[in-house]
This record gives sequence, structure tokens and C-alpha cells, in this order.
Amino acid sequence: MSVMKKVLLPAMLGLGLYSQVSLAATQTYAMDPGHTSVVVAWTHFGFSHPTADLSNVTGTIVFDADDLAKSKVDVTLPISTIDTHVAALTSEFKGAEYFDVAKYPTATFHSTKVTHAGDNKYDVEGNLTIKGITKPVTLHAVLNKQGEHPMVKKQAIGFDAAATIKRSDFKLDKYVPAVSDDVVIAISTEAYAK
Repeated sequence: MSVMKKVLLPAMLGLGLYSQVSLAATQTYAMDPGHTSVVVAWTHFGFSHPTADLSNVTGTIVFDADDLAKSKVDVTLPISTIDTHVAALTSEFKGAEYFDVAKYPTATFHSTKVTHAGDNKYDVEGNLTIKGITKPVTLHAVLNKQGEHPMVKKQAIGFDAAATIKRSDFKLDKYVPAVSDDVVIAISTEAYAK
């Protein structure tokens, strides 16, 4: 083996190993509001399952598949953007009897623990704060994809997640139980490396 091969081969192998390790390392991502969907659903007198959505959701995802203790999620939900697609109901939701957005324009979620739940699934335990009331919530998340985004040319990550909360826990209990206490929150997000 030539001297050149003896020097270059280990160097090339080392670089290849380094790039794989780098991809597996802890990475911080900023959620893209333009590719983040938050939809809430409930049961209306047993007849239907209306939905409302939130826009301009922002947050940070720190993810390390090899060391989940380093992983965390922080999200800000602008409740002031809630849209039920029924003008009168949207106005009612924003009012004092429901979310009181004049006083509490945002809700937040801060994770406390991330655990592996099989394959590409993760449970994200954390604290959800709505109207100044904080309660524990677990998001059941699915990792959709991780890698370089073809358009933004950055490392990216995408998750879908869902949780069920009791709205009465947050003093949003008007019409319970005729209108369900249980509310399903569904999130889909795309986030880019900082």
C-alpha cells in the first residue's frame, strides 16, 4: 500500500464516521409557523365533531434520538388566532367566558420528559398552560422525517402529535357534559435547524 493510501484512507474513513456522528448529535430546530398546523376537536351534543385551528404557532424542538434526556419541546400557541370557521363561535371563544384572549392571548407547552414509544413514536410529557392554569399533558408524537430539507437546504425535522385534554381543567367548562369535556389537540409541524 502506498504512503498516500495509508494516509488518505484512514482520513476519509474518519471524516465519514464524523459526519454520521454529527447527524446523530443533539440538534435544535425552530418550528416553521407556515408549516405548523394545530387543530382542536370536540363532540357537540353527540352529533358532530367540530374543529378550530390556531395559526402562527412558534416553538423550539431539541432532538437527540440517541439521548432522549437531551430532547425537549417548547411551544407558544397564540390563542388570539383561534378560528372555528363560525364567526359567532370564534368571537365567543375569544371572550371572557372561554379563553379571555384580552387577558391570556397565548398558551404554552413546555416538555419535561421525552421517551421512546416504539419505532418512530415518542411520548412527550410536559406542562400545558392555558388562562394561567398549568396542567400535565402527554403528547403522543410520530417522527415523520429527519434530514436535509430540499427547499431550505437545512437540516429539518417533522412530527405529528396528538393529546387529549379536559377543558374543565382550564376553566373552559361551559356546556359540559353536553359539549364534551374531552378535547383532542392535533399538531403537525415542520422545523428547521437553527
